[in-house]
Amino acid sequence: MKKYLNLFDFSQKVNYKTEVLSGLTVALALVPEAIAFALIPGFSPLTGLYAAFVLALVTAILGGRPGMISGATGAVAVIFVGLILELKRNFPGIEPETILNYVFATVIIAGLLQILAGVLRLGKFIRLVPHPVMFGFVNGLAIIIFMAQFPNFYEKGTDQLLSGSSFYMMLGLTLLTMLIIWGVPKLTKAVPSSLLAIVVVSAIVIGFGIDTLTVADTMAEGESIKGGFPPISIPQIPYTAESLWIILPYAGIVAGVGLIESLLTLNIIDEITETRGSGNKECVAQGTANILSGFLSGMGGCAMIGQSLINTSSGARARLSGITAAVMLLVFIMFGSSLIEQLPMAALVGLMFMVAIGTFEWASFKTFRKMPTSDVIVMILVTLITAITHNLAVAVLLGVIISALAYSWENAKRIRARKRIDENGVKHYEIYGPLFFGSTTAFAEKFDVQNDPEEVVIDFAESRVADMSGIEALNKITERYCKVGKKVHLKHLSKDSRRLLQNAEAIIEVNVMEDPSYKVVADKF
Repeated sequence: MKKYLNLFDFSQKVNYKTEVLSGLTVALALVPEAIAFALIPGFSPLTGLYAAFVLALVTAILGGRPGMISGATGAVAVIFVGLILELKRNFPGIEPETILNYVFATVIIAGLLQILAGVLRLGKFIRLVPHPVMFGFVNGLAIIIFMAQFPNFYEKGTDQLLSGSSFYMMLGLTLLTMLIIWGVPKLTKAVPSSLLAIVVVSAIVIGFGIDTLTVADTMAEGESIKGGFPPISIPQIPYTAESLWIILPYAGIVAGVGLIESLLTLNIIDEITETRGSGNKECVAQGTANILSGFLSGMGGCAMIGQSLINTSSGARARLSGITAAVMLLVFIMFGSSLIEQLPMAALVGLMFMVAIGTFEWASFKTFRKMPTSDVIVMILVTLITAITHNLAVAVLLGVIISALAYSWENAKRIRARKRIDENGVKHYEIYGPLFFGSTTAFAEKFDVQNDPEEVVIDFAESRVADMSGIEALNKITERYCKVGKKVHLKHLSKDSRRLLQNAEAIIEVNVMEDPSYKVVADKF
């Protein structure tokens, strides 16, 4: 009998062993990632590690998606590069310690904005992200994860590829790691294959004294991951309008990027686990985590798709794995730094290579001939923007905008008008398709005002007025008929269309009055 532990989620059984081992694997994978992301804007490794600890712990407890892992991320770290340049322009000679205080303040404000987004229930808007954009996001992220591992094959501090035995040793250990991760699940699932691969490869390197790149080699000279519990850091900055004006835009970008990446990751994990998380709850959790990160010397962050996939692929489905990862990360910082620094990067590189391969939506290639051309273009574009710029928020937003424009264009061409004259000599225009900003021109071209009879019916049984542009189009067509002394009836308007027409009376002239069976647009002189 397996022993199960219900932790924070009493509706779900939790396998204690799987959760703990998976959390340990994630913690090991978090270390080099957090260090690397902290170095992007030039921070201390501990700034990234503290952020990873706080974010992983808080979101594991409060988040809307059990099993999802958060920490310091490259998408957020890149934003701070811009903030630092802005601070140096405004305050020449600013001290590094003061810059760090501005960063902490930015993270705290970003957290407040994320909580506000959750309270206002804005998380639901992630549903507006089309599937091709999701494909592009995931594929681009897989490419980023894959390409980010190649610097580990360079000579330290250079762009020169390792040569001779050093290169072959690094390559061999990486391939061994990948082989273990791929092959062990086919034999047994008692132990997460990722953890077993790290342990086996590390034992080989340390046991035989093999000279290869280690975690310690990825850090600047004199730096270490050794530290204590995250120290409290009240941002010491001038609390003036000038300071707020500098950091507020960056705080908004951090909040937006963090939420987009977190909510997209939540959707991906939902699909993998065939369960559903809460986007709004995740917004609040991310905000709370970032606020605490700012007050505990961390650089902030968001959900990490790579570590989340490591976690779920190891079988974790509950909050315990994330809590374990956070606690073990703190243990590494406080007590196990010397051991962690000896871990071979080949083991972690192999693990991340397998994550990248598993993350990439290989099935997306099969959809090329089945998907509309516009969707294929969006998917490729989002993939390229994500992979080249590493700016996930911009890539997703551009993808959504292009998808929306393509959808609008397609629907604009679908408006139709069936025309007939009844026995009373009244001409009927039966409208098909939505009347909105994209279809107003085609709508106006359907009518022959000069040659139509004295009475005209525009039937919306198969159509609806979708926006203010549609209302304006209706107003213009009625005015055209009024000018030549002809009467127009608007028939079968939907309730929401009628509501739009009523609401628009204060903005534009809409000639509407009630009729027992339909809306009537009467002559006005």
